[in-house]
Amino acid sequence: MSMKVENQLADRTRWRPEFCSIAKTLDLLSTKTTFLVLRECFYGTSRFEDFVNRIPASAPALSRALKQLESAQIVTRVPYRDPGARARDEYRLTPAGEDLLPVVMSLSLWGNKYIYNGSPPFSFVDARTGQPVRVCVTTDNDVPEAQSSDIEIRANFTLD
Repeated sequence: MSMKVENQLADRTRWRPEFCSIAKTLDLLSTKTTFLVLRECFYGTSRFEDFVNRIPASAPALSRALKQLESAQIVTRVPYRDPGARARDEYRLTPAGEDLLPVVMSLSLWGNKYIYNGSPPFSFVDARTGQPVRVCVTTDNDVPEAQSSDIEIRANFTLD
């Protein structure tokens, strides 16, 4: 199966690469580390030292990913100061970052189905109802989109 292509686009050799949103987005989110930083932002991680502890990448690679996401206005820095410590920055998703929720969720849900064969380590449910969360393509403009704060992550195993 594939999408339908309108007549003027039937000759794919005439498509210009600079008009490909997928290629442009992949250029922007170009590394595994960048995607893992996004995952952590959605999971509530905001401080650099926590990214370092939760993502298997070097501190310089994480710093580059955060700078890349910041320059693309996907995350923003917010100053904070713990008592007795110097001022530091936390990283928070911007509205553009929050709009990547379906992308991150789709990757996770695909992995749950095809890599974990339907027995994933984590499940995502609606925080109010407990109903499983799914991602779908729809033409219904009246369907409200969930925000990351509407989703609860549940373990399908017992933590030690």
